Amino acid sequence: MKIVYAGTPDFATLPLQKIIEAGFEVVGVITQADKPQGRKGILTPPPVKTLAFEKGIPVLQPEKIRDEIEAVKALGGDIMVTCAYGQILTQAVLDCFEKGVWNIHAGLLPQYRGASPIQSCILNGETETGVSVMQTELGLDCGAVLCVEKTPIRETETYGELSERLSFLGAELIVKALKRIEKGGYTLTPQGEENVNVVRKIDKEQAKIDFHKTAKEIVDLVRGMNPAPVAFTQCGENKINVYRAEAAAFDGGEAARIGEILTDRPKQGLLVKCADGAVKLTEVQAAGGKKMSGGDFLNGRKVQKGQVFEC
Repeated sequence: MKIVYAGTPDFATLPLQKIIEAGFEVVGVITQADKPQGRKGILTPPPVKTLAFEKGIPVLQPEKIRDEIEAVKALGGDIMVTCAYGQILTQAVLDCFEKGVWNIHAGLLPQYRGASPIQSCILNGETETGVSVMQTELGLDCGAVLCVEKTPIRETETYGELSERLSFLGAELIVKALKRIEKGGYTLTPQGEENVNVVRKIDKEQAKIDFHKTAKEIVDLVRGMNPAPVAFTQCGENKINVYRAEAAAFDGGEAARIGEILTDRPKQGLLVKCADGAVKLTEVQAAGGKKMSGGDFLNGRKVQKGQVFEC
């Protein structure tokens, strides 16, 4: 069974690695174009391309895969596996593969279809997520599911940390799935149309902290935006990125305004008034500065007690 693998970011590298280690023949990799990275704009290949080159696997980087059908066919694949590839596949692409196109989706279906299943689970306060291997059809993540691996979401787990775990789960699951497909006789479970939820790509504006929310909602936002696009708040001209936060008990803040800094004692940390009490910003970063604890940030007088963060 000859496999064509389509994927782009770090999340997609471990599944490709595991497929290769399991002895499957990967005849080609399809990924997005190289992009400028960093302040100097150095043209950098996607992580999946780097791994493919290390393994001596041919790579295609079509601007639009739908316009490169003959090149896709020329790879000679019987089956395609996709993982965070980043382009919508047309029917012409699906028809290139006798054994179908199968997607590693980092979420439970149909509750978390779309572009941001990992972040959205955290932002919504979910306690469980998982990885699904589904057969790709026209439409957004609507194909029948072959297998699922569920996992609890840890209380303090960030988007980046959960992504790493789900990449590992996806890598293990796709190997099991490919063995079942190769043997034949597998069964698929249609998703149905109940409890369908489509989650869109997260943008920077969604990362702004609204202190009218509860402490848990704010903590979940901070977790879901770490490491990118990073939760942030504003105090006067100071824009502050927030990487970690936790709910906090605080006496004497009942009369404070929403978003007000509640203490000038660094040992108490950077406490801020929110809807149901206080939230402690435990790891922060000023523009152009380094990450530090909220207490150190307060001690440096970047902000002061009584100042109010924008909401």
